[in-house]
Formats: sequence, structure tokens, C-alpha cells
Amino acid sequence: MEISINAETIFYIGDFPVTNSLLATSLIVVVLAVVTFIGTRNMKSKPKGLQNVLEMIVESIHKLTHNVIDNNKVAKIIFPLIATFFIFIIVNNWAGLIPGFGSIGVYEMKEGHEVFVPLLRSANADLNTTIMLSLLSVIVIQIIGIAIIGPMKYSKKFFNFSSPILFFVGILELISEFIKVISFSFRLFGNVFAGEVLLVVITMLVPYILPIPFYGLELFVGFIQALVFTMLTLVFIKMATIEAH
Repeated sequence: MEISINAETIFYIGDFPVTNSLLATSLIVVVLAVVTFIGTRNMKSKPKGLQNVLEMIVESIHKLTHNVIDNNKVAKIIFPLIATFFIFIIVNNWAGLIPGFGSIGVYEMKEGHEVFVPLLRSANADLNTTIMLSLLSVIVIQIIGIAIIGPMKYSKKFFNFSSPILFFVGILELISEFIKVISFSFRLFGNVFAGEVLLVVITMLVPYILPIPFYGLELFVGFIQALVFTMLTLVFIKMATIEAH
């Protein structure tokens, strides 16, 4: 088995390449939509079963959002995005641990030798996905900051000509906004990709028994990475809504 950093193309729709990570993401989105529909199609005032589980998840994320932001207006606006971030990331992280998720595929000829190409690959093990999530997060941070404190006051965080020191600090703040995209995307991608590579190596060396503790570790890491991405987004939004002095 060859480990590839890039997501592999499975088939084409016209000229559009469909990679294994895109295919896996599409399936997970469908599964999440179906689970949500089943859990909410017959809602009751006293929830039970799947509705109870879904409400518990939503209420936990809702409480976290309000506790960090401490502004009901802002929290209400960003809650759907924050909930989507957390649920999408954690489900994709954990989906890669399902038996057969990365082990069912086809063999293709590349550079004169056969290479195994899995049909499904965790979305967060594809750098394109994590960059997209990071860009979305950083763009929303800027929009919320401008909307809450106004474009003029918000721009003073980056362009302050009142003194040379504040001007230099503003430039550093501006650079840090671009660095957020890099740190967000590579942190999530690196942890998920490294975990999948570790499991592949351990499974090939000592199958059946030894990988079990590592699966437990990856479940924990998948949860932590989803929480870290969500928390950092919340914290940066909170900071964006504070006027620079």
C-alpha cells in the first residue's frame, strides 16, 4: 500500500475529477442529513431516542457558543456555523476509523507499478478540505468583526497611523490573520493524516490486537481536533468584536 498526501481521483464527471475524499464527504453529508431528518421528523416535547441524542449535541454546542462569546446577538448569528464546524469535523475524523473506510479500493497502474487507491478517504486527511474550512472560518471572523464594531474601528486593528509602534503592531495583526489560515488547516490536516498513517503502519505490522488502543487514541484525537478548531474560531470571533484601544 502506498501512502499518498494528495487525494486520489476515483472517476470523472465530465472534466470534473471526483476524488476519494470528495466522495467520502458527500456520503457523510448525506448520512448526516438522513440522521437529522429521522431524528427530527416526529419531534416531541419529551424527547427520547435519536431526538434526545441530537438535542443533547445541539444544546452542548449552543451552551459552549454562548459561554465563549458572551453576547447573545453574536452567539445567535454564529451558532449554526459553529455547530456545523464541530459536527462536520468530528464525523469526518471518526469516519476514517470505520473498518473498510480506507481499505476498500482498486489497484491502478502508476509509473509502471500497481498502486492501491482507496475508494473513500477522510475529508480532513485532504488538505483542500481543511484549507476550505480555515478560509471560511477566517472570512466569517472578519465579517463579524466589521458588522459588530464597524469597518472604521475594525480597520484600526490593522492600520493605525497614530504612532510607529501601533502601525507596526497593526501590520503584525494583519499578517496573523493570514497565518490563521495556515495554522488552522495544517493543524487539522496534520493530526488526522498522521493518525491514519499510524493506524495503517501498525495494522500492517501487527494486525488485530495491537491497533485497538490506537483506535481509541484516534477517537480522542478526532474529538479534540474538532473541539480545538471550534474553540479557536469562537475565541477569534470574540476578539474580533472587541474594539482596539
